[in-house]
Amino acid sequence: MLFKKIILRTELIDQMKNLVRALREEKNMTQTELAERSGISLRTVQRIEAGSILKGFTLKAIAHALETDPATLISTDEEKPAVDRAKLINLSALLGLIVPFGGVIFPLILTYKTNDPFNKDLGKNIVSIQIILTVIVSVLMIVSPFIQKVLLIKTPLFLIFLIAFLCVKLLVVIKNGICLNKKEDLCIKLKTRFL
Repeated sequence: MLFKKIILRTELIDQMKNLVRALREEKNMTQTELAERSGISLRTVQRIEAGSILKGFTLKAIAHALETDPATLISTDEEKPAVDRAKLINLSALLGLIVPFGGVIFPLILTYKTNDPFNKDLGKNIVSIQIILTVIVSVLMIVSPFIQKVLLIKTPLFLIFLIAFLCVKLLVVIKNGICLNKKEDLCIKLKTRFL
């Protein structure tokens, strides 16, 4: 089902960019001429023909310049964008179980290489959670020898903190993965993120 949504969304974007290009070429216009007639920048016209979604003023201006109805340039299907990239970002946080700080580094790289704003926003939420978890475990690892000495505990306390951290990280990734599949949103996220 997810792959079907991804394919349909990709086909929709391809149809829209091909439609704008086809209408422009039918009118024997260059991208520069379309930009001048519509009153938008050449770079915006290039982005639209590369696959950016038309909205608001840009949609109306392009439709007017191409002498067509704005409704012909957009889809009536207003479903949420596919969260496939957000699922990959969430799953990459598990690399933090193997590579130190990998739970932050790999999701951060994937987030900033994402073009879709919806998936980028979800990715920033995922990275924010992973940063908080990493900071907490780092502080606990630093203070654990002191706590162990004060409480006169023989068992290495840092192991308990490390195992608890790994379990919490795994729980967060699994819970968010389930929510991304069902609701296309995150269950565990910060109210205010810092990215």
